[in-house]
Amino acid sequence: MEGNRKKLRAVLVFGAPGSGKTTFAEKFARKFNLAYYNLDEIQDGYGFTHEAVLSILEIITKAKQSIVIEGGLKTEQDRTEIRNILRAQNYKPTLVWVQTDFTTIKVRLKSKYKTIRKAKEVYDAAIAEMETPADFEKPVILSGKHTFDTQTKHVLAGLAKAR
Repeated sequence: MEGNRKKLRAVLVFGAPGSGKTTFAEKFARKFNLAYYNLDEIQDGYGFTHEAVLSILEIITKAKQSIVIEGGLKTEQDRTEIRNILRAQNYKPTLVWVQTDFTTIKVRLKSKYKTIRKAKEVYDAAIAEMETPADFEKPVILSGKHTFDTQTKHVLAGLAKAR
């Protein structure tokens, strides 16, 4: 154990629909050659239960590779379950909360869903389920409007502080 100095990191990316979390998570994973997993896509795309997704995450952690996770992080309980799985496999999880003003989110969602009505539906449904991170979660807070380089510097500083 003493000889293994590799720190396993898990960057957990959380935010409202249209905040820029997917763009950030995918680019961050690519830049640092990290595995990227969207737990919502795994659950919805394959019809898995919540419990099955947590089991899949346990399998993913056996690879002992630092990872970026998006989705499955809406509530404090969801985030706690995921952090517990990660910590059991010696990962150091860091929550990244991507925040963006509502006007920008509305424009992004309208572009994605083509109508304001559908965009509002998606946003309202997601926000109704979402819980703001608790103080103990110590999220690294990003603006979804800053450049990727600025966001990356901020996350790296947060990771260094979380040693």
